[in-house]
Amino acid sequence: MKLKKEFKSLEKSAVELTVTIEKAEVESAYKSTLANYVKHAQIPGFRKGHVPQNVLERKYGDSIKADTIGTLIDQSFDEIFKEETDNRPLPYSQPVMDKAPELDITKDLTYTVHYDVFPKVSVKDFSGVNVKEPQVTVSDDDLAEELKSMQERNAMVIEKKDATVAKDDIVTINYSELGEDGNVIAGSERSDFVFTVGSGENIYKIDDEIIGMKKDETKDITKKYKKDDADPELAGQTKKIRVTIKAVKVRDLPALDDDFAQDCNEKYKTLADMKADIKKNMELAASRRVKEMKNNSLLEQLVEKNKFDIPASMLQAELDGRWRMMAQQFQTTPEQLDKMIAASGQTKEAMLEQWTGDSEKMLKSRIIVDALIRERNISVTPEEIEAQYAKIAEEGGMTVEEVKKHYEDPRAKEYLIDDAKENKLYDEIYKEVKVSKGDKMSFKDLFANAQ
Repeated sequence: MKLKKEFKSLEKSAVELTVTIEKAEVESAYKSTLANYVKHAQIPGFRKGHVPQNVLERKYGDSIKADTIGTLIDQSFDEIFKEETDNRPLPYSQPVMDKAPELDITKDLTYTVHYDVFPKVSVKDFSGVNVKEPQVTVSDDDLAEELKSMQERNAMVIEKKDATVAKDDIVTINYSELGEDGNVIAGSERSDFVFTVGSGENIYKIDDEIIGMKKDETKDITKKYKKDDADPELAGQTKKIRVTIKAVKVRDLPALDDDFAQDCNEKYKTLADMKADIKKNMELAASRRVKEMKNNSLLEQLVEKNKFDIPASMLQAELDGRWRMMAQQFQTTPEQLDKMIAASGQTKEAMLEQWTGDSEKMLKSRIIVDALIRERNISVTPEEIEAQYAKIAEEGGMTVEEVKKHYEDPRAKEYLIDDAKENKLYDEIYKEVKVSKGDKMSFKDLFANAQ
């Protein structure tokens, strides 16, 4: 197809494309469209395929022209983007035409569209980048805490002998809120509510107030809440709550011995075996988390040093994806989630606005990584993938064959390859930027703010 194309860069990684199609192509496309109408048109008084062209043009002139324009635009798009790579539209950015072109078979046809393209980013300057690496050691206390958690997960819950509420007891309560007149506020009653004392996992946060109460005891509690309380419905309020203790139970922790280790996993012969394996896994988890924090710090600094805008359609696609994922987590549809959020007094628009900042940072980080991988021609060899299989198998306690079976899925294999490329990229960059020791952190604090 004989045509001319002109690309013009716009703000936020958008492009304006102006296309001029030569009149010979326009005339040919019009005749082809008209011939197709002649072939298929059915008009009373004429045999199918024998309707005169002038009759069709009088009756369907606008449709014939519109179909011709549509064909010319589709064909020109195919022609232009057959080899064009830098200015291809994003998959979720439909080219928009502000004004439809007019068809005149005696003239060239010109149309203009605008759409979003993948941002063009070139990261060359790494000066001033300083990545601080947290210093983490898995201590005996960390190991002891993990063992205690395992004990609690495997504990038996039994009735407490003296039935007096204390911290860490598991209680079952009935409660209701009282009005100023001392009567129960309708709709505030709750029966057989179970929680662990000290966890704060109850609506009125009355853990401390029920300590010392006994089974079947009822107590009216008056509690004042601070103005900055995390719960806006309680902040600055004074509430009267009536509580009845229905049951008091404790966790009967199993002894930390070889039998316990064997009960947890048959691969352990002794408690020492289990401790060694747990510590190894904790150290591996800490190493992964430190690596994640280093990479995040690096990318945050690169995003700050390399300013560019995210295309509107790319950001919207990311936000829509997060909304769909949230709906899946709630086991509902995106539409139903919208109604659920509205019923809670919030709006979808407000939530998407809250997500926008983090989504933009994440997209910019992803774009920078992609740009660097392409600029540096980073690739992975089959041997490196084999090494990755072996590493995953060792860390996960699996065989290499089991790992390979998991990655038989093409999409999973693609993720593995992409991850290997990113790891090679980070290894290269950390040789070019300053990496210094960060603060000492406990294992618990390391994961306290993990998302």
